[in-house]
Amino acid sequence: MIEEMQAKSILNRMKQPSAWFGVNYGMNIYRGCQHHCIYCDSRSECYRIENFDDILVKTNAPELLRKELSQKRKRGVIGTGAMSDPYIPLEKEYNLTGRCLEIISEYRFPVHICTKSNLILRDMDVLERINKVYACIAFTLTTVDDDLARKIEPEAPLPSERLKAMGVLSAIGIKTGVLMMPILPFIEDNEENIADIVNQSSVYGASYIVPAFGMTLRDRQRIYYYEKLELLFPGLREKYEKRFGQRYSCGVNHYKKLKGLFEKLCKEKNISTQMPSYSREVSNCQMDFFNRI
Repeated sequence: MIEEMQAKSILNRMKQPSAWFGVNYGMNIYRGCQHHCIYCDSRSECYRIENFDDILVKTNAPELLRKELSQKRKRGVIGTGAMSDPYIPLEKEYNLTGRCLEIISEYRFPVHICTKSNLILRDMDVLERINKVYACIAFTLTTVDDDLARKIEPEAPLPSERLKAMGVLSAIGIKTGVLMMPILPFIEDNEENIADIVNQSSVYGASYIVPAFGMTLRDRQRIYYYEKLELLFPGLREKYEKRFGQRYSCGVNHYKKLKGLFEKLCKEKNISTQMPSYSREVSNCQMDFFNRI
């Protein structure tokens, strides 16, 4: 189901910038997602979304954003993609993310975008303009195996398409990287998968990879995930139930070995394992300036 709505606000101020993303304002233009990833944590009850497959479209997002940015006295990083991908297929029709980026460029605010979609290339011109202040794009990659991705992320653009998009954005000077999360136990927690992600990310210009060696499971999310396991990976549900029970945090097998391999490969490829931040870059520029005078 797709439902249009008139939102009352579009920017949510963070009490403190996210430790991972350095985001000051969260922006969710869509509620719900069309990618149907089997592991999505946003299906959990705590997010108060009754059916995550239903999409709410905030059609007045650009107007609200212009109004709210005009009232901001201090610039802060606007982040989008934490709760719902800003480049779901509906974005081709509505172009709300694209229109909001134009407004962000006009007001010279920095952005951080998380996505699984190569549709972001449609907006590369405006992202290049925003990057004169700061733009950072994080592509989610849990595997670079397109066949596996068709099972676990059935409606999302394939990893190969995301990598190519990352390469294009990286080539024009936009900071790009990878959210290597989640890594699904018994499915993706093997050395070949981790090595392939790092190696392919390096080829396509990733400057950072932020990992999470495991996944979360709770209430509705767990129910949905187990239903998909029974359909796609017969016998795995029993392994999860035996190992994790009702635990929220579900770690990978061979954690130390996989983490060690990951860090070794990232060091060899000169890839950071920390999320970049606008405030850190501004601070580094300031220090560099004072060191020169």
